[in-house]
Amino acid sequence: MKRRVVVTGLGAVTPIGNTVPEFWSSIREGRVGIGEITRFDTTEYKVKLAAEVKDFKAGERMDVKASKRMEAFSQYAVAAAKEAFADAGIDMEQEDAFRAGVTVGSGIGSLSTVESEYSKILAGKVNRVNPLMVPRMISNMAAGNISIQLGLRGKCTNVVTACASGTHCIGDAFRAIQYDDADIMLAGGAESCICPTGVAGFHALTALSTAADPLRASIPFDQERQGFVLGEGAGVVVLEELEHARKRGARIYAELAGYGATGDAYHITSPCEDGSGAAKAMELAMNEAGIAPSQVDYINAHGTSTHHNDLFETKAIRAAFKEAADQVVVNSTKSMIGHLLGAAGGVEFIVCVKSIEESFIHQTMGTVTPGEGCDLNYAIGAPVEKKIAYALSNSLGFGGHNASVLVRAYEGQ
Repeated sequence: MKRRVVVTGLGAVTPIGNTVPEFWSSIREGRVGIGEITRFDTTEYKVKLAAEVKDFKAGERMDVKASKRMEAFSQYAVAAAKEAFADAGIDMEQEDAFRAGVTVGSGIGSLSTVESEYSKILAGKVNRVNPLMVPRMISNMAAGNISIQLGLRGKCTNVVTACASGTHCIGDAFRAIQYDDADIMLAGGAESCICPTGVAGFHALTALSTAADPLRASIPFDQERQGFVLGEGAGVVVLEELEHARKRGARIYAELAGYGATGDAYHITSPCEDGSGAAKAMELAMNEAGIAPSQVDYINAHGTSTHHNDLFETKAIRAAFKEAADQVVVNSTKSMIGHLLGAAGGVEFIVCVKSIEESFIHQTMGTVTPGEGCDLNYAIGAPVEKKIAYALSNSLGFGGHNASVLVRAYEGQ
């Protein structure tokens, strides 16, 4: 039998708050964290806006010496993981370290490291390349650094599925606990690639918004949407086997009840046009939880503010929910924090958990008039206050990667 899995800790670094309390307060206020790019000169770029993490001081969140050996995505991951771990109240002296693990992903790793070190090579300074270039750059180092900082010696992995990385990591950690590979898992994602190469690359794909108004740049499902806004940060949660959590008297935020993962087998950047791949992922998550679509109160959509994603995800929700699609509330956190790529799923999972806890569904900020074919309830104009029994979080990644996780309110049974 599968073991039950609950959420006992939350940690986040985002463009609208560097801890979960700060982030959630900003979510409730409807704060948008998008602004002018400050990391580099954008004179030659059509894209001027991004959602940057602000006022983050790594040395205040972890060992100073260790932080200097990490790139930003790893720093964000460690900071979020330490917050989640402290929130969960776990004492590793009372735990078997080999039963506690990490599955935290990053879609890209550090493009900034590649840029800075390759510039040395181009300048004929091959011998000046940083000896830590590779361990600073590679995407698995978010998970590796968390494991080192917290002394977690169990399963330590990194799922890389582009924008679905964080959600797939949560799903894989869920499975590890369900099938007795671990009792505790830290799971989620981290990303930081607001740099010349990152912006140029995504813009060349025509994926990024070139809007000048920060409040109308990331507008999921809106008829004037034109692309996503690049964001950065990390979202990490503590997942725990139910009886293990009960035994140590842990506070339980919610229960992770279902997980679905599929591939579109269709296109390297566009979701399947009929939404069938994403629909199947949602169906699998609901089936595992043993519930009907009519029981889901809220969907935190992938909702990138690109034409194809928003239209095809809407079709996917209609395919999976059928007549219940008109009753479920859908929103997109990317309307406030942009697209955190591999970190998106981790942060949006936290939003689902907090929404259940506080019976609050945030407004899809900036969105005014839904585009053609976008015909669901997108929480436009005002937040929605309602009791939430089940919340679903979707992530869709380049390459056709689809992931859905289903969270339910924990009733103490």
